[in-house]
Amino acid sequence: MTVAEFFGCGLIAFGPPVSMFALTIAHDPIRTIMLVASAFFWLLALLFSSILYCAVVQLQDTLAFGLVFSVLFQELFRFLWFLLIQKAEGGLKKVSDGNVQIVENKHILAYVSGLGFGVISGAFSLVNVLADMTGPGTIGLFHDPQNFFVASAVTSLAFVLLHVFWGILFFNAIHRRVYLQLAYVILCHLLASCITLLNPRYSITLPTVWILTVLSGVFAFIVAGGSHRTIQAAIKGTTTITSSTRVLEVNVNEGADNSSSAALLSAERS
Repeated sequence: MTVAEFFGCGLIAFGPPVSMFALTIAHDPIRTIMLVASAFFWLLALLFSSILYCAVVQLQDTLAFGLVFSVLFQELFRFLWFLLIQKAEGGLKKVSDGNVQIVENKHILAYVSGLGFGVISGAFSLVNVLADMTGPGTIGLFHDPQNFFVASAVTSLAFVLLHVFWGILFFNAIHRRVYLQLAYVILCHLLASCITLLNPRYSITLPTVWILTVLSGVFAFIVAGGSHRTIQAAIKGTTTITSSTRVLEVNVNEGADNSSSAALLSAERS
């Protein structure tokens, strides 16, 4: 029974993220590298949060203190990761092997970076819980909440998805200098994290976290250019052409026309 619970909760928390990785990232080595690198930046945020927590001995008994500064460090390193990507944009174009989509489409970079943050965050928040699920005992023997494991898995999944949505909103806010949107990301992260301090009151924490997840997902969908047309195209298995794609295609066609004209002129001269 404990092994079944382990696999069930593991698939609840990491089934959708693994599917997202397999379908949208695994086929592109550049995206895979970016995901691993963004996860490393989340680990750096965790390291600095731990250093601060150990340094301020007087506040170690206050869990909210460490939680708030952990959130702030995560958003700080998300910003530092964004700056690093901006600096490395030229190098990405050279090593992308002609696939300029990941560089030209900023939302793809934000999505990959957010998934990297989310997966490593979910892994660290749930790995110890998963280890305890395998037994030899089970939870609830001493009047503890029996749905602790499932609630932890559902919460971890919500935070993985939230990091994806926050990454898209965060990068878009900096690109377009929409500071209200940036404030929403930070405040939403603080609210979603601080509400977990009310656990094991799962009737309050789980709905709140998932309401924030849905709202952030809808917001990120709109920011990334989503609409009912893109949903219909996704269901039908077709693709839609955005304005940025049209501009890119026009530039490519113009380049092809110019090169063919130059070839004709050189042939006439010869």
